[in-house]
Order: sequence, then structure tokens, then C-alpha cells
Amino acid sequence: MSGTTKVSQNPERADQRSGFDEIHILWISEGMSCDGDTVSMTAAGQPAIEDIVLGLVPGLPKVNLHNKVLSPTMGGEDFLVPFRAAARGELEPFILVIEGSIPNQKIIQGDGYWTSFGNDPDTGKPLTLNWWIDHLAPRAWAVVAVGTCATYGGIHAMAGNPTGSMGLADYLGWDFRSQGALPIVNVPGCPIQPENFMETLTWVLYHAAGSAPPPPLDHMLRPQWLFGKTVHEGCDRAAYYEQADFAKDYNSPKCQVKVGCWGPVVNCNVPKRGWMSGVGGCPNVGGICIGCTMPGFPDAFMPFMDEPTGATISSALIRPYGAVIRRLRGITNMAVNREPKWRHPKSELTSGYDAHWRP
Repeated sequence: MSGTTKVSQNPERADQRSGFDEIHILWISEGMSCDGDTVSMTAAGQPAIEDIVLGLVPGLPKVNLHNKVLSPTMGGEDFLVPFRAAARGELEPFILVIEGSIPNQKIIQGDGYWTSFGNDPDTGKPLTLNWWIDHLAPRAWAVVAVGTCATYGGIHAMAGNPTGSMGLADYLGWDFRSQGALPIVNVPGCPIQPENFMETLTWVLYHAAGSAPPPPLDHMLRPQWLFGKTVHEGCDRAAYYEQADFAKDYNSPKCQVKVGCWGPVVNCNVPKRGWMSGVGGCPNVGGICIGCTMPGFPDAFMPFMDEPTGATISSALIRPYGAVIRRLRGITNMAVNREPKWRHPKSELTSGYDAHWRP
């Protein structure tokens, strides 16, 4: 594996940019994970991971992706070569992508471990995920947490768990900065919405190329342009809420707040964006929002099928308003659902047009 990658020195644009011509992506999914984020990411099309790896997106550095699911190697030590080189400080620049929550190794008594990635070549003992993060994160040009497990702990970090799992920012510290002076970039979702992740990764790569500023992140380190609005604000069912017209079961096209949807308070763009090629997305296909992009997931949103906290009060307050508005709109709907009286085949023109009128 080669050593450092040279920084671009294009004299024609030296005053505009100074970025990398080539970069590695070291993707570790050995956190407490189901690999669902990797699988979901392969469904992206704007851009597709293939487009980035093949160099089909203009302006990006050459990308070398090292992901176990998408690796052309046979696995084992061949796959671990770039990771070992990076841990020794012999491979740069690279973006470290972590998938899965981070277990707390300090609570284990003895030589046990929660999850591992390869073995120590000297001792033969498993190398824990924590070991890899400790050795790679400080050397990474950028660090990206993919999926809710990696960003905030997710399912494995819920109350009563035995692993002490947490998100990457909990482990490294919320004030962590990479070699590229970037905070951790969190892209939550259980799993991630494909384009949300690829769009964010592309922005980071453009920043690495020197042709874009750092991606804007909110206080929970999520991309602002993706998670700045709630599910409710982009939901096709939101108008039913305004009219206090609520679904009573999951077969209804109406607002699902009363049957467990947390959309009004969850930061996510899935109803607006869809899931694959603009199609799907939880409320769009009859599913409720269970808050999977939020730091409090899953504990703050359980039990999933119960009416959310506060929904009883908010829906009660909107009921009188919604009932009046629904009736008034019904009256107006009837009025505009008729054709004007001058549209007829009679011999007299009654549209109001006067060919002989003069001012």
C-alpha cells in the first residue's frame, strides 16, 4: 500500500484551491451493527457509490474505498492491509467511516471483548473496534459516523443494555476534530437514507478536493440541510393534521399521530425525499415515524405503536380549529367545483365580453 498522497498543485487554480488528488475511505462496520447502513448505501443513485469510486463525479479526488461488503479482495489479511498501514501512520489522507455503536470495553473484567476487527499479528488476539478507533481517528482527515448506531448509540445503547454502547462522538468527545479540522460528521438513520449519506460523503470529498467549504452541521453534528426540518414539515399527510383529521388505523391515508407517529418532532427528510429514487419513506407508505434519526432513539419513542407524549393535548387543541377550517374549505371546494354559468352552447354570449365597448 502506498504512502502519502500528494496535494494537488494545479498552477492554474493555485489561488482557488489546495486539495487532495487521491483519498482513501476506510469503512469499519465492526461496531455493534447489522451492516444495514452499508446495504442501504448501495441503493443510492444521486450519486451512486459506483460513480464516486469510478471517478464519474467531476471535481472529486480519486477515491479508494475499503468496505468489507464491497471489497474486491478475498477478505482476511488482504482486506486489512490499508487499515494496518493507516494505523501505523503509513497511509494518508483517509476518511474514517464507522458503522455500528461503540461498546465500552472498560466495563469488561479480564480478556473479553465486545466486538473485534482482525487480530494482532504479534499475539494473535482480536483487535477491538475501540483499538482501531483509537489508532485511526486521530490520523483521519475526516471522520464520518454512518447510521444511528454509530452516531448516537441506537438500539444497542438503549436502557438496560449490557455493553455500555454509545455513539462515536460520545466515545471520541463532542469537541473532537480530525486532521482536516472537521468535527465528526453524523449521518443518522436506522438505516441511513441512501442519498442522505452519499450526498454528505460527496460534500466531504469536495471539501477534501479543496473546492467546497466544510459541510454545515447542527448541534448534534448532523448535516443541517438534511436534518433541519421535521418529518411533519415534509409529510404528505401533514394537511390532515392541520384539519384535525386523524387516522384510526394503519390503512388510512390520514395523519398518523394518533396511532404512534412522532413526525412533528423528529428531524428527518425521508417523507420529502423518499427512500429509493424518490419512492417510499416511512409515512409515505403507511408506516409511522419512530424517531430513528434522533439522539434519544429508541428509548424516548417507545412503545412505538402508542400515541406519542403530547399528541393528546396538541390534537385536542387543534380539533376545534381543524373542524371549522375543514367545513369552511368544504364550502369553498363546492363553490370552485362548478363551472361558470357563461359556458353554454346558447346563441347569446353571456361571458361579459362586449365587442362594442369603448372607454
